[in-house]
Amino acid sequence: MQPSPDAASETSPDQPEVILERRDEIAVLRLSRPDRLNAVTAQNLDDVITALDACDADDDIRAVVLTGTGRAFCAGADISGGGDTSAMDPDLDTVDAPPDKGGQVALRIFRMTKPIISAINGSAAGVGVTMTLPTDVRIAADNAKFGFVFTRRGLVPEACSSWFLPRVVGISAAVEWTVGGKTILAAEALERGLVREVLPADEVLPRALEIAREMTRGTAPVSAALTRQLMWRMLGATDPEVAHRAESIGIYTRGKSADVRAGVTAFFSREEPAFPDRVSDGLPDLFS
Repeated sequence: MQPSPDAASETSPDQPEVILERRDEIAVLRLSRPDRLNAVTAQNLDDVITALDACDADDDIRAVVLTGTGRAFCAGADISGGGDTSAMDPDLDTVDAPPDKGGQVALRIFRMTKPIISAINGSAAGVGVTMTLPTDVRIAADNAKFGFVFTRRGLVPEACSSWFLPRVVGISAAVEWTVGGKTILAAEALERGLVREVLPADEVLPRALEIAREMTRGTAPVSAALTRQLMWRMLGATDPEVAHRAESIGIYTRGKSADVRAGVTAFFSREEPAFPDRVSDGLPDLFS
């Protein structure tokens, strides 16, 4: 496990800006540019995706906690380049528009086979907040602020947030926050359901780790991965029949698995189950 940098330290050229730590069966994915309030670049967003790929490929990792180093979670995109930071090739047609990098991160989180929890240790703005929307649980520091400030920078929301945010907080709050470019305090974020809990900053990561262990203790990894996919994918289902079909395939394929035999045997013997099936061996397709 690579130690995280001290919160007060400045980023050095040879210090990684995205750090993957291990806490037993939980991976901690840490944004680490504390001198820039963990503002992200295209490169470290790519590094986040690479780290998530590594977590998904490792059967010994059961859950991921996403957090930041220092006093902020993530100040959004690094705009130190000034007004030209978001400049694009003027000759490109809209059909050739490059994919939004924050959206690629959000979609990677959406496709995770492991639960992922945001430990929002401080303020989060722009992509710093929208990247957390596909995570399964969000815990925030009581001094955190959340800035949906895109319209105040001449932009529009990104990271698939026009899909995720209304499903998390409802359409009214989503429109109010994004059209108005609003910055909201932790108390409002809690009231509207953006975050699950608000705690002192130094308690956020320990609580996120605790929740991660609660979500994975005694559960079959393959069943947990399929259940997570079912819950997220069915948000966009047009009819409960879609869910019925996907669940029927899941019940059938899981019902004849070695995991079920292990789980039932452990139940009757009152022992902790040892599930043999591995996510890395592949998941049944419940959706096509």
